[in-house]
Amino acid sequence: MSYFNSRRSAVVARNGAVATSQPLASQVGLQILQNGGNAVDAAVATAAALNVLEPMSTGIGGDMFALIWMADTKKVSAINGSGRSAMAANPEDILSKGYGSIPTEGKGAAFSVSVPGTVDGWQKCLDMHGTMTLGEVLQPAIKYAENGYGVSDIIAHAWSASEGKLKQRPSGGEMLPGGRAPLQGEVVQLPELARSLRSIADGGVDAFYKGDIAKKIANYVQAEGGWITQQDLEKHHSDVDEPISTEYRGITVWECPPNGSGIAALMALNIAEGFNLPEMGEQSPDRYHYLIESMRLGYSDALQYVADPRVTDVPIEEMISKDYASKRREAINADVAMEEVCFGSPAGNSDTVYLTVVDGEGNACSFINSLYQGFGSGLIVPETGIALQNRGALFSLDSSHPNYLMGGKRPYQTIIPAMATQDDEMLLSFGVMGGFQQPQGHLQVISNIVDYGMDSQRALDSLRFSIDIEGTGVVRVEEDIDPKIVAELERRGHEILVLSGYDRGTFGGGQVISRNPETGVLVAGSEPRKDGMAVGW
Repeated sequence: MSYFNSRRSAVVARNGAVATSQPLASQVGLQILQNGGNAVDAAVATAAALNVLEPMSTGIGGDMFALIWMADTKKVSAINGSGRSAMAANPEDILSKGYGSIPTEGKGAAFSVSVPGTVDGWQKCLDMHGTMTLGEVLQPAIKYAENGYGVSDIIAHAWSASEGKLKQRPSGGEMLPGGRAPLQGEVVQLPELARSLRSIADGGVDAFYKGDIAKKIANYVQAEGGWITQQDLEKHHSDVDEPISTEYRGITVWECPPNGSGIAALMALNIAEGFNLPEMGEQSPDRYHYLIESMRLGYSDALQYVADPRVTDVPIEEMISKDYASKRREAINADVAMEEVCFGSPAGNSDTVYLTVVDGEGNACSFINSLYQGFGSGLIVPETGIALQNRGALFSLDSSHPNYLMGGKRPYQTIIPAMATQDDEMLLSFGVMGGFQQPQGHLQVISNIVDYGMDSQRALDSLRFSIDIEGTGVVRVEEDIDPKIVAELERRGHEILVLSGYDRGTFGGGQVISRNPETGVLVAGSEPRKDGMAVGW
């Protein structure tokens, strides 16, 4: 078998399509479209609903990024809704307490909390390209939080995995209705979160960054030993960036620029383009080998150079140049895996939700929202239901590294939405959530569609690999893979680990919508390894 047997067909529609990791959230987005909203309105409404329906993965205590295509301008814009470190952030505070790295949870978790950028990012998207108000698009999320909803299977499993983290502090009980993680099918209400969302709906972004919520966030983080102040929250703002792109066999693939890690996917695509993948076959040792090695090279550079470009020089153009890819490709041996992957010299010297919406006019929003790890830092701001992200843990404590922790700086981000265009028309709005798996997922999904002609659903069903970027270098593959492929990859020097069951979440959670520019027909697929679904009308 060469694919995850989801038994799903792609959803085909003409008036609009939504694909998310939770069925109720998909329907929220569809209802917004049916009520006259556009793709951006629906994306923000869906993201807000996921804060309630999948609260361990996303929320107003986290960050967001979006790529937006508007049919009238035929241009891609990038929204950076990620937050910065507190102005008082100081690596010495962390080192003096005996930590060798920034803690992601437990006693020192407050050090990992950066300013939440989500709410301002939502507003920025609506201001630029939406047709509805923030108050309007938050209503479905508020209703689910107040009235309750039934918990789905994989989300229940993820909730259970974070139960211990939430129980470390009394306020974690706001995310443990009944004193424990809910089981599949149990009804959950989140009244504290509902009040926070209603406050934002009524008072706008100021209710979050300048009002009572901001005061509660700052007081709680400081009580836990962190740095964030009300002034840090008040000063926060999102940014509109120029997206970055590369050509892959005639298709233009778009990503948000650093501080996001989408550049890793573009570098890997540039390297992989030099190999004749279509002739190798979708499930072949050669294809796995060349994609794995291309991704390892792309990630080695991303981990070395990606940082906040408004603070540190990031050689973006050089990193995604075809000439640089040619030089890096020379390190790949057809028969032997690289023993050690080092970063090059381009300048010559992550729990998340991803969703995508395309409306009947051809406007598209590729949208990602995240707390980083399950319920982020585990810090739930008392009386608010807000889980604070631990994205600041991705800063380096090495003063020579571009991603070194300092005040007012954005950390390296794993969350990356993506798009693809061809001949000045939107072709794909897609993404694959899942920490460091995300660029790997982008590489594999694009290859599936461009090299093998797969539709949106088939491209997600296809088996994936996942390189352990953070530690051992182990390559994880899915249980349906042919054992002969595993044996051949091991012969070439790859250390392979086969995963099954809930562990298949390691391979990310993707959503894909394609659009035929001649007919306007949308073809949508949703990740078979998650609870979600694609819907259309």
